[in-house]
Amino acid sequence: MTRRSCPCGLPEPYEACCGRYHSGAVAAPTAEALMRSRYCAFVKGDAGYLLRTWHPRTRPGTLELDPGMRWTGLEVLGTSGGSAFHSAGTVEFRASYRGGSLHERSSFERVDGAWVYVDGEFPA
Repeated sequence: MTRRSCPCGLPEPYEACCGRYHSGAVAAPTAEALMRSRYCAFVKGDAGYLLRTWHPRTRPGTLELDPGMRWTGLEVLGTSGGSAFHSAGTVEFRASYRGGSLHERSSFERVDGAWVYVDGEFPA
């Protein structure tokens, strides 16, 4: 039996990759790891994780995910900051779904030591 890699695109199985962040066992150590885990939460339909990892300043009151949406891949295009030595960072990525793709440059900040998603812009 072959082990499937995590939906975020890294070779580890989900449980050893984004699954450990989703379960709350550990926090994502970098902005990129958080962005990958948030993409994976969209794939898995985990709105609770998305809300928990959203900056309190920009977090919506509720989040309705489209159950018909089929995410098909993630490509990280670039990062700036976002390491253990930073308090802010950006990750630019392309997330593919059946019928198209989303290109976003996401901003992240640390709140009480944990990385959270602030907002995103859509480069031309």
